Amino acid sequence: MTDRAGTPAEPDPPATEGTATEGTAAGTPEGPRRRRHWLRWTALGVSLVVLAAAGVGWWFYRKLDGNITTDTTAATELRRYEKERPAAVVSAARNILLIGSDTRSGEGNRKYGKDEGTQRSDTTILLHLSAGKKSATAVSLPRDLMVTIPSCRKADGTRTREQFAQFNWAFEFGGTACTIRTVEKLTGIRVDHHMVIDFRGFKKMVDAVDGVEVCLKEPVNDPAAKLKLPAGRQTLHGEQALGFVRARKSIGNGSDTERMDRQQQFLGALVNKVQSDGVLLNPTKLYPVLDAATKAITTDQGLDSLRDLYDLARSMRAVPTEKVLFLTVPRRPYTYNANRDELVQPAASQLFKQLREDRVVVVTPGDEKKDGTGARGSGPDGKPDDADTPVPSVTPTFTGRSAAEGVCS
Repeated sequence: MTDRAGTPAEPDPPATEGTATEGTAAGTPEGPRRRRHWLRWTALGVSLVVLAAAGVGWWFYRKLDGNITTDTTAATELRRYEKERPAAVVSAARNILLIGSDTRSGEGNRKYGKDEGTQRSDTTILLHLSAGKKSATAVSLPRDLMVTIPSCRKADGTRTREQFAQFNWAFEFGGTACTIRTVEKLTGIRVDHHMVIDFRGFKKMVDAVDGVEVCLKEPVNDPAAKLKLPAGRQTLHGEQALGFVRARKSIGNGSDTERMDRQQQFLGALVNKVQSDGVLLNPTKLYPVLDAATKAITTDQGLDSLRDLYDLARSMRAVPTEKVLFLTVPRRPYTYNANRDELVQPAASQLFKQLREDRVVVVTPGDEKKDGTGARGSGPDGKPDDADTPVPSVTPTFTGRSAAEGVCS
């Protein structure tokens, strides 16, 4: 070290008692001691915050996990018929039966009609999640579809006889297990899981995402569905949303097929909104959605925990919205009763085979097809228009839409 004159500077004298130096207070170790004291309190504070956050997170997890209602009755009944149930063709794929119950029992449901102690499946959707999580296909099964319902165990322990009847009777006869067995006999597809949701649960789900946008060409006034809406673009919340998907006589041609199309459009818009970053990445928005979803459903033991539902939601999250497809099984008016439905063949069997084998399903909007009954090239009787002319093997195309289209597309 040198001084300003360029001559060597004398070294600083050693610190002595009573002389303050940098990093000390009056020559004592008080400074380091204070810093260590401050660091200890900071570490303690951070630890408490982390522990508190973990405790809150655990409380939320336990609360959401406890919301879910488990259906053990269906599993017990299905085990009785394991030998007759179809085997899974592609083990990594998942088939989930979604059932909308029209029960009038329970809080908030009595206003939709008298509770007679029975319920039918107002809406039934077979959701196929592909093995590679590249697509999800939701197939609506008409409630008035004429099917063979097997002998089922009723709630009082008695059994029904096997009979040919409309599809939604299966849920009334023997609940979820009877509906699953009916679907499996109809399609040859193994149902891996199921979820049941009632009117109240559906409304809470819609409210949790702050409503879903729809577009109406004309105003709606449907007392039966408790729905009154103006024409135009608007966001529907709980009660209005339920009326929108249930309305039948006041919107369009009044057919159940058109109502299913409207339900598919609405569910597509709901999926789109839940998948948006505004919901999934915002805890203040995500928690109400999870709370509503877990309270809304009754499910099998394979989906009755928050972890199981999270894994399912993560799988759905990985599917692009344009690959989330909605369609109705190819159907037409039943030959002996125009108020009922029957499958259009071979289109329906082709669709079921593609789902069983986890093959790609292709859908096009209804206005792009000439027949509107199901697979491309099928006539009113379900037979190819040019049955006598050999054609190359192609992937059938079905009438439907993707979640990316939304209700207002």
